[in-house]
Amino acid sequence: MTRKIIKIDKNKCNGCGACAAACHEGAVEMIDGKAVLTHEDYCDGLGDCLPECPAGAISFEEREAPAYNRDAVLAARHRKAKEQDTKTLHTGCPGTQVRQMAHPGTESTHSHVSAGVSQLGQWPCQIKLAPVDAPYFNGAKLLVAADCTAYTYADIHKDFMKGKVTLIGCPKLDSVDYSEKIMEIIRNNGIQSVTILRMEVPCCGGLEMAVKKAMQESGKFIPWQVITISIDGKILDD
Repeated sequence: MTRKIIKIDKNKCNGCGACAAACHEGAVEMIDGKAVLTHEDYCDGLGDCLPECPAGAISFEEREAPAYNRDAVLAARHRKAKEQDTKTLHTGCPGTQVRQMAHPGTESTHSHVSAGVSQLGQWPCQIKLAPVDAPYFNGAKLLVAADCTAYTYADIHKDFMKGKVTLIGCPKLDSVDYSEKIMEIIRNNGIQSVTILRMEVPCCGGLEMAVKKAMQESGKFIPWQVITISIDGKILDD
């Protein structure tokens, strides 16, 4: 059939991942640092991904394409959720074993927290590895941070991580949509607040969009904020 479907210009795509995070149907994936329409029958033609692309790499076109298959989309979502649950089960590797850490002075003010004291309160901290039902999520304040922020902002532990559960990731390197997993964490664990800590670079837009999408789909109304770090380690004004 001839219908409206998205078209991705690979030459313009900067690999930020924002379109993949915005695509509710899972039709767009990141492959080798570029956005790819991997399942034409998942694309509903509504274009949620279009306004999120900072490079103008996505447009509509009318062409022969399979009909939109809602059943296939739902089946893929179910399969993906099941795979993620399986991956997050502890299988004996110390690197994925769930742990909760207590740090002295975590109730003190920022000025009294030593710069040399880690404020990471749980393990694992990678979005891909953290189980959605880990006990440390219960009633937590959630910090979702881009990997690079830890290396650019010197005081990330005392200024942002203190008193929060920290999850880190990079949508460009991981080439996954974090939104479904983060949505489950927010929806099922009584999360008190969400802070998104991202870099100023365009590829970090994918992380921000994934978390915003997760909050929207969770049906929860909780305080949230986005903080952007410059590549020279400064907090940028909104």
